[in-house]
Amino acid sequence: MQNKEEQYNIKIMKILTGENVVKALPMKECIEAMKRGYAALACGKADVPLRTRIQIPSQNAVSIFMPAYIQDSNGNALTVKIVSLFPSNPKIGISLIQAAVLVLDSTTGRPIALLEGNSLTAIRTGAGSGAATDLLAREDCKIAAIFGAGVQGRSQLEAICTVRSIEQVWLYDPDPIQANSFLSEMSGKPHIPADLRIAENPDQAVANADIICCATTSTSPIFSDASIKPGVHINAIGSYLPDMQEVPGATISRAMVVVDSRSATLAETGDLIRPIQEGLFTENHIYAELGEIVLGSKPGRTNATQITYFKSVGLAVQDAMAAQLALSNSELMNIGQTFPF
Repeated sequence: MQNKEEQYNIKIMKILTGENVVKALPMKECIEAMKRGYAALACGKADVPLRTRIQIPSQNAVSIFMPAYIQDSNGNALTVKIVSLFPSNPKIGISLIQAAVLVLDSTTGRPIALLEGNSLTAIRTGAGSGAATDLLAREDCKIAAIFGAGVQGRSQLEAICTVRSIEQVWLYDPDPIQANSFLSEMSGKPHIPADLRIAENPDQAVANADIICCATTSTSPIFSDASIKPGVHINAIGSYLPDMQEVPGATISRAMVVVDSRSATLAETGDLIRPIQEGLFTENHIYAELGEIVLGSKPGRTNATQITYFKSVGLAVQDAMAAQLALSNSELMNIGQTFPF
């Protein structure tokens, strides 16, 4: 039998590919993991500094470093995610975004796993919106609108369909090829309704929507405030810089505003920064962090006609919880590869 010294001297690194990550992160389980992560952040059991950005001027690129430590009932999590955005990559056949999550043993600090980060980010981002939808959207939601036919749009749709019985989906994307590809890929997937439609314009997409998911890189609002109906829930995950905006300030000013992190959203998203600068509301208009609602320290939706708005800029706490879940499931599923390290 190994003593503790021998145990800690055995250095093994586990590698999970993108395919492994997708298998090890079922959306339903990931949504629950996100709830625990948001709760840990809200009650002071998570140390999640603002992300650090390093500019690479020669490539007009940026690398972003996102560390996190979470004290969790399923085991503490210590990770750092590195995300790089290199605009010239597509020209040479490489994805614009490159990402990896390094997992450290929270007892010793030893690196123990490396996970492909693009797949993990897509799933955990969708799961964050799934958690918000579960906590804030009306129980009787049937119609959804998705803005953005990219990877995040797909993840958003899967997440909301996991927590609500969606019967009809309207998709809007200015690129018809992308939009049709989205419908072809998502049609027939578990929980996804058969009634998937492409909207001719943004207002058509949201006219009857009970849930709206915004996953774009827009620098101006993507639908009009007048076009949405009472009682809608909005997930906005695309505006991650001060010069980006997806949701009209007028909509946010009359909504219950819930964020993943007050400090992060006030520092990063034009969805909040711009309306505040325009005098539509102040920082005090933020009602709660999602973790406060998970914990029950603040109630969620109070009536059926209330507009609820969840703004997420993405947090390292999500990466840590997703990585923890993926590693645990990978052991149960016997997937991934291990190497001496």
